[in-house]
Amino acid sequence: MPVKNRIAEMQPEIAAWRRDFHENPELLYEVHRTAGVVADRLRAFGCDEVVTGIGRTGVVGVIRGRQTGSGRVVGLRADMDALPITETTGLPHASKTPGVMHACGHDGHTAMLLGAAQYLAETRNFDGTVVVMFQPAEEGGAGARAMCQDGMMDRWGVQEVYGMHNWPGIPAGQFAIRPGPFFAATNTFTITITGRGGHAAKPHDTVDPTVVASQIVLALQSIASRNADPLDSIVVSVTSFVTSSQAFNVIPQSVQLKGTVRTLLKETRAQAEQRIRAIVGNTAAAYGATADIDYIEGYPVMANHPDETDHARAVAAEISGQPVLEVAPTMGGEDFAYMLEERPGAYILVGNGDTASVHHPDYDFDDSIIPAGSSWYVGMAESRMPVA
Repeated sequence: MPVKNRIAEMQPEIAAWRRDFHENPELLYEVHRTAGVVADRLRAFGCDEVVTGIGRTGVVGVIRGRQTGSGRVVGLRADMDALPITETTGLPHASKTPGVMHACGHDGHTAMLLGAAQYLAETRNFDGTVVVMFQPAEEGGAGARAMCQDGMMDRWGVQEVYGMHNWPGIPAGQFAIRPGPFFAATNTFTITITGRGGHAAKPHDTVDPTVVASQIVLALQSIASRNADPLDSIVVSVTSFVTSSQAFNVIPQSVQLKGTVRTLLKETRAQAEQRIRAIVGNTAAAYGATADIDYIEGYPVMANHPDETDHARAVAAEISGQPVLEVAPTMGGEDFAYMLEERPGAYILVGNGDTASVHHPDYDFDDSIIPAGSSWYVGMAESRMPVA
């Protein structure tokens, strides 16, 4: 099952679609143009069903095989949204929208799945049904959850689901995967420390929230170093420290901290929240300050299912003609986790070569990997539902 010849022939056209998406990036659920283009192309391909507005702005296409007696239904997913980053690539197809760019390659994911959908609609060389899912709001908006909450899996009887992400640093077109926990759970917190402000020359008349907040920042690092099992991955990062006064001679009334917690196990995730609340509350009390915590549980751990991972690996190896790398987990988040909680499946990485990292203003998707990516989507459908 090497790269499909037809898809290789389609590569320039798919790349043109990708560059159009890149020039016209959209954020979160506001992917109206992108979703409209996707829906129009799916209809033009002759999909049996095209439904918009799933998960607010998601698009679903249904393609039935030349046989459907197996009753099998395989879902294939791509994400459509961009990031609030100003592009610096200077490429001819650079973003035309100030402050927004496809810095994570979702333009490529969408284009590759569109290419696969066109091929599958043309050939229908499978026994069952393929459901292609184009998702909004992966970048922090939980678009996968929104589509699932709209009943997508049950409505079309999806039995297993597969997704893909490009990955800079892996050779272009080579694949990588791992079973079990792959992408981390992501929680965020906002901590507000309130003391008693005053003149910087009279600290004894104040309760300095800057000192309290500083102690909290340092103490939070003990969660990873002294509370969690050293073999259990956890990252606790304070990423913002803002005082209520910017004056040189004023001790502020309050300080706001923001940050994120990344974990790979449910037990570690729960432990981290407990420890954060205890550290913050007790440290503030020790200094005579008060603390409020807004703790938000984000994406769950994205865990690949073992059997489906093995199959995804086998298909990828046939397509690339290279060994599929077994990679370590990443502490980044991925909302495909919600789909894998609803159905068995797997998520794979396809190498983007020696490029700028994702979420970087110089990043660009490598169009040479389109045949490999589109062929993998096709291969997952055809191999899971072979024609007798």
